Amino acid sequence: MEVAAAYPSFSLLHLRSRKSSTHSSLSRLCPYKGLGCSAYNQAVLRNPYSSAQNGFQCITRKRVGFSWPNFDLKLNRRCYDIKLSRNVVVRSQLAGTGTPDAAYPLSELKLGSKVRGICFYAVTAVVAIFLIVLMLVGHPFVLLLDRYRRKFHHFIAKLWATLTVSPFLKLEIEGLENLPSSDTPAVYVSNHQSFLDIYTLLTLGKSFKFISKTGIFLFPVIGWAMSMMGVIPLKRMDSRSQLECLKRCMELIKKGASVCFFPEGTRSKDGKLGAFKKGAFSVAAKTGVPVVPITLMGTGKIMPSGMEGMLNEGTIKVVIHKPIQGHDAGELCNEARNLIADTLGLQS
Repeated sequence: MEVAAAYPSFSLLHLRSRKSSTHSSLSRLCPYKGLGCSAYNQAVLRNPYSSAQNGFQCITRKRVGFSWPNFDLKLNRRCYDIKLSRNVVVRSQLAGTGTPDAAYPLSELKLGSKVRGICFYAVTAVVAIFLIVLMLVGHPFVLLLDRYRRKFHHFIAKLWATLTVSPFLKLEIEGLENLPSSDTPAVYVSNHQSFLDIYTLLTLGKSFKFISKTGIFLFPVIGWAMSMMGVIPLKRMDSRSQLECLKRCMELIKKGASVCFFPEGTRSKDGKLGAFKKGAFSVAAKTGVPVVPITLMGTGKIMPSGMEGMLNEGTIKVVIHKPIQGHDAGELCNEARNLIADTLGLQS
């Protein structure tokens, strides 16, 4: 009644309607309807460290009002904690996707390893640029005098690999006496753990032909060197390319050259030895040349697969096993894999 007397133009019914309309307009601003929270009496805080657990929290303010001619309409509301379970579900699903084998210790992610990796690639690039000139100069003579083995090019490749690896890593080689003579063609097979495996095998100085993806030949300098060395291109998912690759290997062996295979087909992600494919052993069985199994140890820890930009400290050990020979590709495959697996098992 006092309000009506002070403001004769307002009636109680008018006041109630104005109050009701104001409250309804404010309620539309609240993102959570039905919980009694308005845009004026809640503060939304999002904690970046605990948002997945607590979601959004409405914090109550005891007295918040809005202006009205000569009086305040006081609104006392209670806000409820709102937990967004969606955030928690997403985080829990992501947390379960990893596997222990897919992770590497944090010590391998140190800045020092990244710096070593940068220096490693800088050295290999500088050395390759200088040595590619020697390859280009000698390539015509190689095609005339040593078209299939290309020993001069492989000597340059050995020099390149040795100058690149020796400043950063220690290399131990066991069983050099088991390597066939330079004039004896053979099929070399090795486990595959890292990008460093190519460098390591090149340091042996044997003139064997690698098998590489066709995309690698497109890289400047490295691709040119691979072409001059006679590296065999392969399209992985193309069965026709695989057959042509095996035919090319047999032709080279008949001409007196050697070939080198990674029977696993790809680099191991967890350091475990994968299943061997029989292609390399079929070539050896059909041509009658010996198979030389080689075990590489340490390369996967120094430069893990998928982390080629890093170079950890460590020692690479190479074990060259005695040559094996036979006419059954399956038996050769099993025997070679068992030799490599036993050596890796002794190391672990």
